[in-house]
Amino acid sequence: MYSKKVINRVKLIKDKILYIQNIIKEKGSVEAALEDSQTTQPAILMHLVSIAEQFDKLMHSGELEILSNFEKEDIKGSYELRNFIAHDYEGVDLVIVEAVIKQRLPIILQSTNKVLSLYID
Repeated sequence: MYSKKVINRVKLIKDKILYIQNIIKEKGSVEAALEDSQTTQPAILMHLVSIAEQFDKLMHSGELEILSNFEKEDIKGSYELRNFIAHDYEGVDLVIVEAVIKQRLPIILQSTNKVLSLYID
């Protein structure tokens, strides 16, 4: 099975997705959450960066087989989005962020749930 450290990284990815979903729920929509450039937009972007960083740490964990539970395009896409946010924060295309939130995060969440359901503490 996987080490506790690796499982904790998967848990953190799940938590970050749930945080994003809660922010959106509180604002009423993805669009409304991303329009709030003072509070919720920065929070969402930082959670997306954190998700990518957890994937990067999983890639360097020595337990690469855990990544087979996730779609390659999600791992690669999350890192590309992270770089975009980190290096061109003011130029982030919120249409892309919205698409990621609506289309890809549910798939990643489903994958984290699958991994975590197999892990017994």
